[in-house]
Amino acid sequence: MTITRRSLLLRAPLAAGIIAVGLPSIARSQAASVKIRYLASRGSISPHELADQLGYFKGLGIELENVGYAGGGPESLFALASGSVDLGSAATPAVINSIAGGNDFVAAYPSNGINSQVKSVFYVLEDSPIRSIADIAGKTISVNTLGAHLDYAVREALHSVGLPPDAAKLVVVPGPQLEQTLRSHQVDVAGLGYWQATFAGALVANGGVRGVFNDADVLGEIAGGFVVLRRNFIVANRDAAKNFVEQSARAADWSRQNPDEARKVLAEILDKRGENGELARYWTGFGLREKAVATDRDIDFWVAVLERDGRLPKGKLKAADILYRPGETKTN
Repeated sequence: MTITRRSLLLRAPLAAGIIAVGLPSIARSQAASVKIRYLASRGSISPHELADQLGYFKGLGIELENVGYAGGGPESLFALASGSVDLGSAATPAVINSIAGGNDFVAAYPSNGINSQVKSVFYVLEDSPIRSIADIAGKTISVNTLGAHLDYAVREALHSVGLPPDAAKLVVVPGPQLEQTLRSHQVDVAGLGYWQATFAGALVANGGVRGVFNDADVLGEIAGGFVVLRRNFIVANRDAAKNFVEQSARAADWSRQNPDEARKVLAEILDKRGENGELARYWTGFGLREKAVATDRDIDFWVAVLERDGRLPKGKLKAADILYRPGETKTN
């Protein structure tokens, strides 16, 4: 079944969230299999999808069900809040905004990391006069969705050179259309997220483009986003939720240790979805730390940015309110 915005709006309103779990030893589920519904991202996968493909959830009472695609993280969180899916995946600022807005969500594990190998890059055509971040003021930049990672990366890039965060115009373009939109001069800059490395690889391979800046230069090494769970889900399915996080982290570690094999698995997943499996050769990995560990800075950096911009009341949230820490799991 494909989830549409209309079907989401017709569903129940906000659902309570859950606290995520840590990464100790596997807890064997004593209950019946738990189905975890999620929305996929075109051209990419999350660690839990890789774990499922590798068979890591077998015998652990977990069944993943792809119920469609999300255009971006905010849509994924909206589906989670409505109860249409059982997990969301979004950029950190979007997760913080969602929690600040009343959703009882908790970041289970980082879905991706940003570093020197895995990063979002903002591309222009080779003959473009845009040479620096300062040059993007007044220009049109394509992003996958508003209110998510690329949006905030542009804002922070502009801030870093003393420009207003809204100095550039952002337009929404789906991943598969990013290259065509840039080459046909419909936008001045194409933003390709760290999760869109397959599309970025094809763009670069076709030539005639260059990167102007990337989010690793602007943000440093940091988690790009998080897989988010609801509190009531883990209360009802503690073992399944625990195993879900453990095995997702295990799959992320496996992909880092076996990049060529991981690309083959990604190709199989993309082909199964009806996408172009050939693009898997451009995949750069999840960019996660060992065991998908999250740090306070992953959250607190964006809390500070949102507070600075007046989007979040000062002192309302901190990393400890959002990240799971072993032994500190709350149930209300």
